[in-house]
Amino acid sequence: MKDATIELRVWRQFAVLAEELHFGRAAQRLHMTQPPLTQAIAQLEATLQVRLFDRTRRSVKLTEAGRAILDDVLGLLARAQQLPWRARAAAQGQTGLLRLGFVSTIGFDVLPAWVQAFRTQYPQVQLELIEATGDVQLQAFERGELDAGFMLHSPGFAPPDFACRRISAEPLVLALPAQHPLVAQASTVSSSAFLAQALAEPLVIFPRRIVPSLHDAIFGLYHAQGRSPQVVQEAIQMQTIINLVSAGLGLAWVPRSVTQFRREGVVYQALPANRRPLVPTCETSLLWPSAAQSPVVACFAACAPPGLSLVEPG
Repeated sequence: MKDATIELRVWRQFAVLAEELHFGRAAQRLHMTQPPLTQAIAQLEATLQVRLFDRTRRSVKLTEAGRAILDDVLGLLARAQQLPWRARAAAQGQTGLLRLGFVSTIGFDVLPAWVQAFRTQYPQVQLELIEATGDVQLQAFERGELDAGFMLHSPGFAPPDFACRRISAEPLVLALPAQHPLVAQASTVSSSAFLAQALAEPLVIFPRRIVPSLHDAIFGLYHAQGRSPQVVQEAIQMQTIINLVSAGLGLAWVPRSVTQFRREGVVYQALPANRRPLVPTCETSLLWPSAAQSPVVACFAACAPPGLSLVEPG
């Protein structure tokens, strides 16, 4: 038998007759007369080359073949009935897949609340969270493997060709080994002396390729004070940087949000207020390709959790 296309209308007729087991009642439910229904079922059986119903003058019963396909037919009809809703929901961003990249710093506070708010409002969207540094996210965007991402950058240095929603701005603070002399001196020496001593210490920092603008801003702080950074170790993740500081390798400049990551052996120290203008700030932004008009991304971008406020430097 050559496969033939059977219209959805015919499968609906089969399903109604299988439920009613009476041509007259089935025809009435289908808003048609009985002869066309009888002809349609006969044509369906001829196309399939199997009998779906045993008919007598007194009864209509499903055959073994009819019973075997009934559940599949009902599932087909149910899925077909959902298609208009699914199309509208996808166009409105209420269903689908969102592949979201994020840097570790936003995972301390903003991300959990944002994800919870989004899941509550859009439970039918599958959310895939991918922790990755900015450079890795940009590569993933090029390969079409990300829809949106939270990235860290210096103010005004969000990647080009991306729509951007700034989420937070915060200063950098010092992460110091707990036993470092600067910890005790923070409240006793002048702010100028404190900064000068800090800039003379070994530095743990992320590679430039991770966040070029912020890496350059940190180096710019040293150069502005006539210093050259003594980089003792590079590490990609902020947690790793903090762990290296805890081991006494050096100090590190980290976003203030990282202070929520408590690690024994590490003390976080903000510069005195009169020296803070010298310290670089960083921003976290939600970005997605400007050319991509994804309804799911638009819904996520508009779904910031209640109470989220911009963290201004200071």
